[in-house]
Amino acid sequence: MKLGIRVWVLVAVLFLSLLAIAPWESLEKGVIIKSVELNSTALNQGLKTGQIISAIDGKNVESFDDFSRIMSEKNYSTERIKTIFSTNQGEFIIFSNKTPEITVSDIPNSNIKTGLDLSGGSRALVEAQGKELSLLEVNDLIDVVGNRLNVYGIADVQLSPVSTSPIGGTYYMLVEIAGATPTDLKNLLSGQGKFEAKIGNKTVFIGGEQDIASVSRSAQDAYIESCSQSGDGYACNFRFSIFLSPEAAERHADITRNLTINSTNPQYLSEKLDLYLDDILVDSLFIGRDLQGRVTTQVSISGSGVGITEQDAYKDAENSMKNLQTILITGSLPYKLEIVKLDTISPSLGESFTKNIIYLGLIVFLIISVVLFIKYRRIKITLSVILTMFSEAFITLGIAALISWNLDAPSIAGIIAGMGTGVNDQIVILDESVSNINISLKERIKRALFIIVGAFFTIVAAMLPLFWAGAGMLKGFALTTIMGVTVGILVTRPAFAEIIRKIGE
Repeated sequence: MKLGIRVWVLVAVLFLSLLAIAPWESLEKGVIIKSVELNSTALNQGLKTGQIISAIDGKNVESFDDFSRIMSEKNYSTERIKTIFSTNQGEFIIFSNKTPEITVSDIPNSNIKTGLDLSGGSRALVEAQGKELSLLEVNDLIDVVGNRLNVYGIADVQLSPVSTSPIGGTYYMLVEIAGATPTDLKNLLSGQGKFEAKIGNKTVFIGGEQDIASVSRSAQDAYIESCSQSGDGYACNFRFSIFLSPEAAERHADITRNLTINSTNPQYLSEKLDLYLDDILVDSLFIGRDLQGRVTTQVSISGSGVGITEQDAYKDAENSMKNLQTILITGSLPYKLEIVKLDTISPSLGESFTKNIIYLGLIVFLIISVVLFIKYRRIKITLSVILTMFSEAFITLGIAALISWNLDAPSIAGIIAGMGTGVNDQIVILDESVSNINISLKERIKRALFIIVGAFFTIVAAMLPLFWAGAGMLKGFALTTIMGVTVGILVTRPAFAEIIRKIGE
């Protein structure tokens, strides 16, 4: 049987989904670094999030248990000892009197991310104390809280706005952190924090409206100005402007007036502008020599991003620029936060749920296969329905992995709902194809596809309000359902119709 173009499109999409789901890192042995504490010796010596540790002091590391055993054997005390980390980006030597401040885990066997329902952790619904927030205010709050959590080295955090109504209402911030306890989450959100910009030990300005009049965010005033090769990778430089209040401009002039010129880089002054968030150094910026002693409200902020490829470096620079802009606009949390609802989910509960879903899925597939075979009495038709159903679920998972969507229980329910819709559509195609109407098989399948397209728009119309509402659980269910039926209407339904037409001929 010669395959048509629609079937080849399905095969190609399945292959792309496989590439999206299967991580290249899984081919390597070791543990992956999930986070590195800011300003730690490990970070200063080159260890970064995403690196794979394959050996410590020449001893092979193939799992998290190996990592824990080797590190427990090292006698960290008041004396600094040497630790050699062999990674996929080279060797890094650390001298320290305490265990390196890094968090690691086993290398994931897929790029599919799971939510708290499956991986465990804590979820908090947060509101501003004494104030109802608009969607814009909640998004600004999310930017600030995200920066704070990044400073603390928290990995696997999800922040999103949720609303009491699809068309507005009261907005809240939903915080989900995998692997964190409720106490951890309360501590992270309990303080408002503070932002300071210092030259030496003298404060120049603080974050917020008191000292920052505005921050340029338009494309013409905030941009990536250049990218170049640097060592084994690439570096991209960004630049944007901030406008200080008159008082902050006077302080900047007074402090810089007595500085000297940097002997290594004569275009800059001898001291840097250090940015602190909650007393933790988050960045250091060069000060142009032309600003020495000048009372100016406009200050040009520059920085850089790095990466293995130029595209990675460009993205890193963009993210760094956005983080700096957010910190400068509202360095500390603009509101005192109050946790409205706090939940914790056990990882063992997620494992049990996943196993039950797999078992239930296999039972459902078996029942569907038996019913289809009894109805149509043809093994080719039964296999076509089952394989198409599997293909639809696999492609949906591939899209979820590609967009880094966290799959939780409602999201999986959405995938199952999409698969059920797919089976229903395939039965419509089959019934039309075996009907006794005196028209060609091709025309009968076209008529079935017309019915299916109408049902598709009905489902999407029903799911969009749930997605726009922003409510965490409903949003996941709506998104995966829309993805599943869209994959069906664009890829699997046409391919299935082509297969049935070939079998009929």
